[in-house]
Amino acid sequence: MAELIFYFFAALTAGGALGVVLNRNTVAAALCLLLSLMGLAGLFVLLDAYLLAALLLLVYAGAVAALFLFVVMLLDMQGGAKRTPGWLNLGASAIGFAVLLAGVAATLARAHLPEPVVTAAPSFGFSLKYYAAQLFTTYLLPVQIIGFLLLIAMLGVIVISKKPREEQTPPASP
Repeated sequence: MAELIFYFFAALTAGGALGVVLNRNTVAAALCLLLSLMGLAGLFVLLDAYLLAALLLLVYAGAVAALFLFVVMLLDMQGGAKRTPGWLNLGASAIGFAVLLAGVAATLARAHLPEPVVTAAPSFGFSLKYYAAQLFTTYLLPVQIIGFLLLIAMLGVIVISKKPREEQTPPASP
C-alpha cells in the first residue's frame, strides 16, 4: 500500500513538473507548479519529514506560488509573435540537457544510495539541534533540490515576462 501511495505522489510531482514545462499558458503553468509542490510535500510525509512537508506547503506552495500567480496576472501577458531561439539559447539548452543526462547516468550507474544512519530522537520535548541535524544530513538533498527548482521557476518567470525589444523605425521626414 505504501508503494502505491509513493507512486501516486511521484506521478503527481512529475506530472506537475511536466505541466510547468510544457504549458503555454503561464497561469496554468503556475498552477502546475503548485500541484508539483503538493506532490513533493506528500513524498516528504512518506519520509516522515513532517516539518519539511509543512514548510514546503506554507512557504513554497503558499507564498511563492501565489506570488508567481499574482506577478503573472499583473503582467497581463498577451500572446504575441513567436520568437525563434538564438544560438545562445540553443547552446545553453544543449549544455543543460547534457548535464541532465550525465546526472541521470551517474544515478543509474550506482546500485542504490547508501542507507542513512538513523539516530534516535530525543525522548522528551522539542530539540532544535535534532531537527537541524536531520535537515543538514538526512534531508539535505531534497531541500537543495527544492531550492534549485525554485530558482529555475523564478528564472522562467523572468524570461516569460521579458518583452522582446521592438526595432525602432526612424521618423518619417516631412
